Amino acid sequence: MKTTESKRPVFVVGSARSGTTLLYHMLLSAGGFAVYRAETHAFDLVGPSFGDLRRRRTREKLMDAWLKTHLFERSGLEADQIRARVLAECRTVGDFLRIHMESIAEKQGVDRWADCTPAHLLYMTSIKSLIPDAQFIHIIRDGRDVALSLAKTGWIKPLPWDSGRRLAIAALYWEWFVSRGRAAGLGLGDDYIEIHFEQLVTEPRVALASVGEFIHQDLDYEVIRQVGIGSVSKPNTSFPEDSRGSGPSSAVGRWKQRLSAEQVQYFDLLIGPCLSELGYELRSVDAPLRTPVALHALKRLYHAYFSTKHWVRSNTPLGRVLVDIHSLDR
Repeated sequence: MKTTESKRPVFVVGSARSGTTLLYHMLLSAGGFAVYRAETHAFDLVGPSFGDLRRRRTREKLMDAWLKTHLFERSGLEADQIRARVLAECRTVGDFLRIHMESIAEKQGVDRWADCTPAHLLYMTSIKSLIPDAQFIHIIRDGRDVALSLAKTGWIKPLPWDSGRRLAIAALYWEWFVSRGRAAGLGLGDDYIEIHFEQLVTEPRVALASVGEFIHQDLDYEVIRQVGIGSVSKPNTSFPEDSRGSGPSSAVGRWKQRLSAEQVQYFDLLIGPCLSELGYELRSVDAPLRTPVALHALKRLYHAYFSTKHWVRSNTPLGRVLVDIHSLDR
């Protein structure tokens, strides 16, 4: 397809460990998209780190840092050319992302690009204001499976006194993150859809048909399998011992084997309403669930903590200290 609709940028977003990379690599394998196998971190890292890009000196500082990162290295672009274009055309972080990805697409001779930075779920409203033709695919996965993966990787840090509750805090992070994204998605109208990871790996043709209709792109599953970019052919999993020879579907419902009965009950009490709202089964079906006061307090504490941390990182000078683009240096 060569219509305007089929040239719009696509943002694959969602909680970490929810299948964003898999869906993104499926899009790349289908053809028509610029192949860029990295997250851009434009809105969650570049924007907070550098601030007002209307100033040439700020753009110069951005490019001095960006050209040293592996994210630039993976683009395959010429440093002098992208630097000149950013200095001449860029005035916002949206401009920076568009210039970066359009340059890759132009070099590869394709019409379209997609971004796969999971944290951009929290910035969809800002992205839409700066890149008006953007479309968003929010991939959602069972929070119990996500929590298991996040706890194993250690990406979500609990407060010091909760070091023994890593699994619970990871579940609360998933709930907070997904809920924030869904709330923002309501304001995006027809430019936002939700896809479940479980359907993507067990009924890929059905899920891809929905995605393809949404983005006006042919997503032939047989072509995707044959091309097999990245996690399409090599699953990106925190539990490789569960996936040998069985493919991504082994990641569906992992919690049923790995959580004890007590842990399952705890999860039902902690994040049960969110799981139910998203269509996921609960095990505690013998009585209506009421969150105990202590768990309700824990939920409120961490939702407030995650929200405050995100606001500080995104909106204050302190955020520029906490968020450092040089963490992406090779």
